[in-house]
Amino acid sequence: MPPPPPTCLPGWQIGPPDFVGVGVQRSGTSRWFDLIASHPEVSQSTTKELHYFDRFYAGGYTAADATGYHEYFPRDGSRKVGEWTPVYMSAPWIPRLLASAAPDARLLVSVRDPVERYLSGLEHGTRAAWERGTLLSQLTPLETFMRGFYHAQLVGLLRHFDRSRVLVLQYERCVKEPLHELRRTFEFLGLRDTEFLPDVGARINASRSEKPMLDPDTRKSYVRAYSEDVASLIDSFPEIDVRLWPNFAQLAG
Repeated sequence: MPPPPPTCLPGWQIGPPDFVGVGVQRSGTSRWFDLIASHPEVSQSTTKELHYFDRFYAGGYTAADATGYHEYFPRDGSRKVGEWTPVYMSAPWIPRLLASAAPDARLLVSVRDPVERYLSGLEHGTRAAWERGTLLSQLTPLETFMRGFYHAQLVGLLRHFDRSRVLVLQYERCVKEPLHELRRTFEFLGLRDTEFLPDVGARINASRSEKPMLDPDTRKSYVRAYSEDVASLIDSFPEIDVRLWPNFAQLAG
């Protein structure tokens, strides 16, 4: 279940979000959301990850649920507001629901080398299980692996949103050129002050333990499994620089 909606202060208004981050896990989304939220033209009234649509995996979504989503986005005047739940793009039932609740929202997607993202996701899942005092679920590696098929997920997303409403960011480029990519993000969101420069040095949700090691043959198996999807991704989204993904550098033109 999502958290309770924030209080809508006197004089404020609620409505659909101006932007929603929809992907992907372990691709710097917490850091990027915080950088966006630091902009003076953006409201900080909303939790980063709402997971509002997760519970409708078997159906049951109604118009009242769409209206209920709007309650999470109080804003003062013209300031923009949004959220970023990385699972939204990889859950096949969510894009349609999101389009019904926020048809005019601008969508943010951050992608990362699929193999490295997979390993980071496993590290995150293992640490979370240890903190709960449980064992890593056998389903976790498979679910984490499936989240790496970005092109297939973007195809599903674009069935419900126009391409012009989706900004695809690359985690590695955001690390390498944060100010350039942040200005690009501000422009996409329609913020007037695209020269605003927050502190880009902070690291949010950095790994606190070592990622699992893969032996060479196993790594090759993962690279082969993802290669066709990565090839389609860079063909459809030329802004992705595959040279920043050493596992897939052979796909560079």
